[in-house]
Amino acid sequence: MTPNYMFTLFCLHPQEDIDSTSSGLSPSFSSHLQEVEQRIRTQRQVDELQLQMELLKLEKQSADVTHRFHLSRRFQMLQMFCGHLQDVLKEQNRLRQRLMKPLGRTNLPVQAHLHRFVVDVMKMLLDYIQALDVKLDSVRCSPAARDRLAQMNTGLNQLLAHVAEVEGLSGRVLRLKDVHCSTKDTTSA
Repeated sequence: MTPNYMFTLFCLHPQEDIDSTSSGLSPSFSSHLQEVEQRIRTQRQVDELQLQMELLKLEKQSADVTHRFHLSRRFQMLQMFCGHLQDVLKEQNRLRQRLMKPLGRTNLPVQAHLHRFVVDVMKMLLDYIQALDVKLDSVRCSPAARDRLAQMNTGLNQLLAHVAEVEGLSGRVLRLKDVHCSTKDTTSA
């Protein structure tokens, strides 16, 4: 093989073709070349194994999230939680049904001569509920009422200050008017 052939071989063909060609060469080439090729192959294999080992390490680090063992444990815990929630909802439905049933009879017999008093008691009960609602609303609004009262007090103070200022100005105007009238009278007399 000529050196030009080797040059075109290195430039135009991929590495695998070169490796296959060089391995088919006769032993007339130096044994040193074959040793170097063997080292290169061994180094490639070592590099591939190191890459595979790094990939396995990365997979091991991320395995806590994606591994079946951990996912199955989480799934079991989720199923237990869902079962507990279903039990709570069933118990709540039972409790709701129990509370909806009246404790006593709903049709209490009321004697005819007491009907008028029952109607009066119902009216008093409605009045009591309305009064209670009004008082609850006033209690709820008491912080806002305090703020409004404070605003009204400041407004009143400002109004009183303006009134005092207007009174002072009107007094000055009246005095000036008196002085002006007295000077007119003195000049005309």
